[in-house]
Amino acid sequence: MSKLRYVKTLDQVKKAQEENPEFLKSTVRTIRTVYETDPAVAKAVVPKPLEPSARPEVHMHVSEITMHITPDFDMKIGSAIVGVTVDYDDGEGIYLLTMPMTSEQAVIGGRDTFGEPKKIADITLERAGDDLVAKVTRMGTTYIELHGRVGESKGAREIVDHAYCFKAMPSCDQGKALDADPLLVRLEWQHEHDSVNAVDGAEVILRESMFDPVVDLPVRRIVSMEFEEGRTKSNGSVLRSVPGDWLLPFLHQRYDDTSGDGIEL
Repeated sequence: MSKLRYVKTLDQVKKAQEENPEFLKSTVRTIRTVYETDPAVAKAVVPKPLEPSARPEVHMHVSEITMHITPDFDMKIGSAIVGVTVDYDDGEGIYLLTMPMTSEQAVIGGRDTFGEPKKIADITLERAGDDLVAKVTRMGTTYIELHGRVGESKGAREIVDHAYCFKAMPSCDQGKALDADPLLVRLEWQHEHDSVNAVDGAEVILRESMFDPVVDLPVRRIVSMEFEEGRTKSNGSVLRSVPGDWLLPFLHQRYDDTSGDGIEL
């Protein structure tokens, strides 16, 4: 009897959900960067019901991730996040503006499950001696570069990051924008760092890209840059639905909007 892999039993579906790579432990190397940007910019990019933080900070992390799919199979990907510090429900987190990834598997899982704003990109994180260089490239443009040197050790640590994104269904009906109200999702990233080092001589370079306008979040002051090595496990949950009009002014940048349209500050 032949096997038809386009259909599963409900028990097989449950097992696949439990083994979803999005929820598995991963081994990670990361350059974690936080910088100050213009307060008006940090405020303008945040949709309701999230609230801009009093600190106009951009989080820019570039990682090399090894996902442990099975005992015999690992999948290595490049990953990056760009987001701003926000407050929600008496807690602080990162509102995710864009999440470049090197693999289709990482993009599809994150977008479908959580509504993460993922796009395929070329991402590298290289260490030569103590020199660190990370790059994110799409459509022929290296629009993010991080540079520095491994500095003072900060030892091991365990931390939890929270991030926010919206799960939305654009409508196939030309007469309306969305098929249902978007869902606000909170992600939880549990990090176990075997080593953390300060990064000396930190430099953030942003370049113009019509597809990924990260350069619109100018670097005013680098708050911190660190080099981390360890493990990460992630999960997420839906917090609430929101009116579609709250998200529509922001949703287009999940895609490659080349119109150049935007608000004046």
